[in-house]
Amino acid sequence: MQETFTLSEVIDRRRKTEKPWLEFLRVPALSVGIYSLRAGAEDPQAPHTEDEVYYVVSGRATLRVGDEDRVVGPGSIVFVGATAKHRFHSITEDLTSLVFFAPAAGANAKR
Repeated sequence: MQETFTLSEVIDRRRKTEKPWLEFLRVPALSVGIYSLRAGAEDPQAPHTEDEVYYVVSGRATLRVGDEDRVVGPGSIVFVGATAKHRFHSITEDLTSLVFFAPAAGANAKR
């Protein structure tokens, strides 16, 4: 299996949904999506059952992981372990991140 994407394509697809999250790749061991929040927005996410990596494409914010704050901007890469409480806050510029889940998001959730 091979899939090819361009960043601008997936950002445009996410924007057209008018939702903050768009998953664009899913296989059993991995899922990848685009997550976008406007400046000043509140991040509604809850801890996930999978490990995740954020790659900040654009924007500026602070990411709280547990009790630690990390200022992030374009090029920042942050690992968040499974079940860690985390959310973006103090979003000063519209934020867009690539998000990688391993295994695929929701794969560990109890059904």
